[in-house]
Amino acid sequence: MNDLAPLLTPEGRALLDEVRGTVPADELAVATRLRRDHPAPLVSAALAQARLRQRAVAKFGAQDAHRMFFTPHGVEQSTRASVAAYRAARLKELGVTSVADLCCGIGGDAIALARAGIRVLAVDRDPATAATARANADALGLGGLIEVREADVTEVDTSGHDAVFVDPARRGGRGRIFDPEAYSPPLSWAVAAARTARVAALKIAPGVPHEAVPAEAEAEWISDHGDVKEAVLWFGTAPGTVRATLLPGPRTLRGAGLPDPPVRPLGRWLYEPDGAVIRAHLVADVAAELEGGLIDAAIAYVTADTLRPTPYATAYEITDQLPFNVKKLKALLRERGVGVLTVKKRGSAVEPEELRRKVKPQGPHAATVFLTRVAGAPTMLIGAPAAV
Repeated sequence: MNDLAPLLTPEGRALLDEVRGTVPADELAVATRLRRDHPAPLVSAALAQARLRQRAVAKFGAQDAHRMFFTPHGVEQSTRASVAAYRAARLKELGVTSVADLCCGIGGDAIALARAGIRVLAVDRDPATAATARANADALGLGGLIEVREADVTEVDTSGHDAVFVDPARRGGRGRIFDPEAYSPPLSWAVAAARTARVAALKIAPGVPHEAVPAEAEAEWISDHGDVKEAVLWFGTAPGTVRATLLPGPRTLRGAGLPDPPVRPLGRWLYEPDGAVIRAHLVADVAAELEGGLIDAAIAYVTADTLRPTPYATAYEITDQLPFNVKKLKALLRERGVGVLTVKKRGSAVEPEELRRKVKPQGPHAATVFLTRVAGAPTMLIGAPAAV
């Protein structure tokens, strides 16, 4: 699987076309049939690549995914195409014409940069990964804008480029790495590399502590369709700025440095801020926009008396507030004929599936229950998404 060369031959490409869409249940029969006319290792490689392409559709879309090449690690770690395109567009707006993409992986970010008209030096030290990035640049007709180099990023001269983009590896042998200094390369090295360029962007885990953000950096948290995907440290833009950007859009909320919102009694409307807003510590900015407050000092739910549409939070109309009690909730849901139950939690140890098993919702109606705390007390809030 690490040797792409056989798949890049006419025979390999024809096999990839033939096995496209093969479901796991049919793989054995397909492999047995194809091995009559093709080498067994090539058939296995084609089927493995087909599986990876199917997984990659969620990130790259079917049109690109079924032309690209992947490694298992590359599918897992690559940037979602929509996020990469947003970042590339922002670099373009900053006047960037060339980028050194360090730790390029299979080339997802390099592809987005090249499509924005930016020249890219894509660097990765792993031979198989670099070969995959090169194959992807060629497969998508971007080889003229993307130079792939197999090298240690710490030894690459980036002085000939307008910008530096670094995406350190954040997974090790034991899984996800949370300490920024345990990234490969460490965050401190990436920051030092960023300081050498006119503009730089460092992709980091969204859970990075705010105190780890350098004073001269702008910190941006990005979500896509409500899922927080990454944080980016920008250099050469707006030092000290904190932003939450929501895709599609993009819609960007810039922090105003507001104090924590007050805790107030529950109003008719409950707002659930987007994950990027929460990670960026901008709940206060959303609360100010909504003229609302928190239901609890440690819970990122905003409550207000009026409905104000905002892209930065989802609104729910609350009809009931109960102390946490499964029997009372079950009786209330049965009385209202609720069979479709959405369970959300924040500040509660109860698992949604566990609650569903206990209340056994039945009926034609739908409701949303929030397991949370209100002014420190375990509480159940029942309602429905606002019609906005």
